[in-house]
Amino acid sequence: MELTGYKNVAPHRLDATFMALADPTRRAILARLAAGEASVMELAAPFAMTQPAISKHLKVLERAGLVSRSRDAQRRPCRIQVAPLAEATGWLEGYRRLWELNFQRLDGILEDLQSRPADGNRRKRAKHAKQRKEH
Repeated sequence: MELTGYKNVAPHRLDATFMALADPTRRAILARLAAGEASVMELAAPFAMTQPAISKHLKVLERAGLVSRSRDAQRRPCRIQVAPLAEATGWLEGYRRLWELNFQRLDGILEDLQSRPADGNRRKRAKHAKQRKEH
């Protein structure tokens, strides 16, 4: 099976997405933004870190395309962008399908082994044991 999903995503975009998702603070920010837009101050509230530290996390998320900011008078709300997550999900889905096929093949082998008569296996073992004794 060929993993076609990987060819559909620019490697640097996939790298940026996974790098951004590697940090638990950034994942928490995305989880908050999944509920709706928020300001930097609103995003910083649940964390024991400064607003500049949250801004650095937001810059990583923005570079990965996971977050966008707009201007609304004095407010600069942040919004989640789902396209990079959808690309990463598609890439991972290719591997899930690959493993699913491997497990199906393994199930087939196990079913084949379990459906063979047990006495045939005993005869083979006895024959091999007899041959070892003769040598």
